[in-house]
Amino acid sequence: MKFPKLLAPIALLGTSFSSLAAEPFTVTDIRIQGLQRVALGAALLNTPVKVGDVVTDADIARIIKTLYKSTNFEDIQVFRDEGLLIIKVKERPTISAINYEGNKDLKDEQLAESLGGSGIKVGEPLDRTLLTEIEKGLEDFYYSVGKYSAKVEASVTPLARNRIELNFNFKEGDAASIEQINLVGNTVFSDEELKEGFELTDYTAWWNVFGERKYQKQKLQGDIETLESFYKDRGYIRFKVDSTQVSMTPDKKSLYISLNLDEGEIYKIKKVNLIGDIEKYRTILERLIPMQEGDTYNGAEVTFTEERLSRFLGNYGFAFPKVTTYPEIDDETKEVTLNMNIEPGARVYVNDIRFVGNYNTKDEVLRREMLQLEGTWLNNSKLEGSKNYLNRLGFFEDVETEVVPVAGHDDRVDVEVKVKETASGSFNAGVGYGSYGGLSLQLGVTQNNWLGTGNRVGINFNTNKYQKNVNLSYRDPYLTHDGISGGANIYWSEYDAGNANLARYNNKSYGIGFDLGFPINPVSRINLGIAFRHNDISELNQYEQVKPFYAVYGGASNGDIAFDNFEISAGWSRNTLNRARFPSAGSNTTFNGKMTVPGSEIQYFRLALESRHYFPLTRDHRYSLMGKIKLGYGNGYGKVDGNDHLYAFNENFRAGGPGSLRGFEANTVGPKAIYLLGNREQGSGSPIDIITDQSNLIYGDPTTISYSQYGIQNNPKRGFAIGGNAQALATLELFVPTPFVDEGASSSVRTSLFVEGGNVWDTEFDYDRYRQFSASEFDKIYDFSDPSEFRASYGVSFQWLSPMGPLVFSLARPIREVEGDRLEVFSFNIGTTF
Repeated sequence: MKFPKLLAPIALLGTSFSSLAAEPFTVTDIRIQGLQRVALGAALLNTPVKVGDVVTDADIARIIKTLYKSTNFEDIQVFRDEGLLIIKVKERPTISAINYEGNKDLKDEQLAESLGGSGIKVGEPLDRTLLTEIEKGLEDFYYSVGKYSAKVEASVTPLARNRIELNFNFKEGDAASIEQINLVGNTVFSDEELKEGFELTDYTAWWNVFGERKYQKQKLQGDIETLESFYKDRGYIRFKVDSTQVSMTPDKKSLYISLNLDEGEIYKIKKVNLIGDIEKYRTILERLIPMQEGDTYNGAEVTFTEERLSRFLGNYGFAFPKVTTYPEIDDETKEVTLNMNIEPGARVYVNDIRFVGNYNTKDEVLRREMLQLEGTWLNNSKLEGSKNYLNRLGFFEDVETEVVPVAGHDDRVDVEVKVKETASGSFNAGVGYGSYGGLSLQLGVTQNNWLGTGNRVGINFNTNKYQKNVNLSYRDPYLTHDGISGGANIYWSEYDAGNANLARYNNKSYGIGFDLGFPINPVSRINLGIAFRHNDISELNQYEQVKPFYAVYGGASNGDIAFDNFEISAGWSRNTLNRARFPSAGSNTTFNGKMTVPGSEIQYFRLALESRHYFPLTRDHRYSLMGKIKLGYGNGYGKVDGNDHLYAFNENFRAGGPGSLRGFEANTVGPKAIYLLGNREQGSGSPIDIITDQSNLIYGDPTTISYSQYGIQNNPKRGFAIGGNAQALATLELFVPTPFVDEGASSSVRTSLFVEGGNVWDTEFDYDRYRQFSASEFDKIYDFSDPSEFRASYGVSFQWLSPMGPLVFSLARPIREVEGDRLEVFSFNIGTTF
């Protein structure tokens, strides 16, 4: 029997091969043996010789390398039988399944994605040479997070038809805890000061259930960078960490970290030089530099200056300016000369503006908010302003802009506006619980971006324990091309004041209104409107303050009052907020006034001002301060039948509850209803009549008060609020990063600390008339015309734009309260969006 001659074998894993010296020969035929999954044609294509070629040792080596490079084979042998070239191959096994066991820190999906990037996935051939490398890479990951006892083992289970099952067994173990972080060489700053900004820690308080002392290599590197920034921001430009030692205990459960520091000395700024082709703008650029000669060097200030100069040049069409600082350090004088090299680059204009991500909102809705226009010089300020305008629409969770060079044109760029749409329609649900009012529920439906047009269409159904409301509304923010807006609404409402913590009355009302808005400038508008309102008030407890209303306007025999009014309104608004949701900078001020037209059944006016100002306390806006004021005043004007027109009591201002004065129940702050009770036998007469013998005076709901001759049996301090014709409220709120929440979630979660106070009062209340009846401290009546009887509270609030909608939680405690006030320590509000 004739055996073919082995020309060259290759090791199983293909890492080396050897060849026997052979005489060159001419190939008369080529056979490839051992193919199962790989097609013969594909194998022949990867064979770099063909019939008729003269083959040498070098060609044999090339055949083996080329076939191995195809990643289909794990063993290759080449034989010769006369002119016949025989290639025997063993295909790599196909991965039939990949199993993971014992992995907790790394999820199956993460592992599958990582292994897939290395070509290890189901249906692909297995390259065994990668397994050891993958095991080591996974173990290195565990080491980087402090799990030094972790082990990863990969095993292969053979299956039929040259298939295998790949198994990864993980023994993660516990992360080593940091026993101590030692700082060596620091004399200017204490260990506590320096470690305050560290992510790694060697101490957690007993009450900090979320604290941990686990080691991570990446966090250590970040802490070293934090340390360098700390020193360089305070003038220590020569500061450096000489060495870092991480030592482990023999049981691999504890770590000791030592950082050897070289603090250096404080350096002052000698001079700041601007270098580059900037003569046209040099004077302005020099004024933008906050650092002066003699100032202590500050690394953060240098970075801020570079960004500031770049932004300025960006306002004049320079899309990609480069500002680089080269410090010249004089170690003898301890001074630094800052050479700021400025390369403005080419001046460019905007070729095209593209919008990405607006799947529901039409392009024209975004384009009309753009201050940056096509065909004009690129202006970073206008680009940033455009982002703010788009954010204020409330249609987008995030807005980003990117300047893209136009290929082949140095003087042109495209602007790509990337938006992430948020639900503009909403189903709102509000839930609250108060010490007096109990559980309440509010429902509503709104669509703020109707069919992507930017128009607002509302079909709102709001219901809670005190109000039922249906409101159909429509608003077009661009009724005309020059920005005039228009809107209309029709509503029906049924209001039960008794269930809203107010003195009892029912008001069934309906109306229709129209308004127009006129832009003054990009951030300010004037609004004008007209409306018709019908009110039908019934079941009114005729407390003292409302009796003049009956005297002037009369009422039906059953005590009901109905009146129709035609109203005109005017308002001014100014909005410079950096975004509609969770703003951190800018302001929003609105002033609205309305009055019933002369000849209406009731002639009155109402003025309201609300202003919010946000002040970022840090450059990254993670901390910001908000100040808010709400002012209001209303009264009657003109005369009817010789009497002064009165202010409509159903239009009273009210305070208390979320959005008004947290810590107090909704609507309970301010004047209370007064009822006069005389000396009469229990059960006789009506408690709401004015009695000749007025020896006792109380305020409260007469239906809840038991009284007998010469005495009051119930505490009268639980009076019902009625609101007032004037209000003044103020809030100071500090927004801070939410503890235990990733920084990336700051756009949807935030926490605040607040203090707020204010009052609602009645400027027409005649205190002198009533105080003569106050017989004792028990019957004491307050001066409801006195604005100084203010309330105040403090607390914490948590806000979350959750997948089910906005959630707001508040905890508040009163700083100042008035006897009889109803408190609400905890409140929350929930909204669901679609």
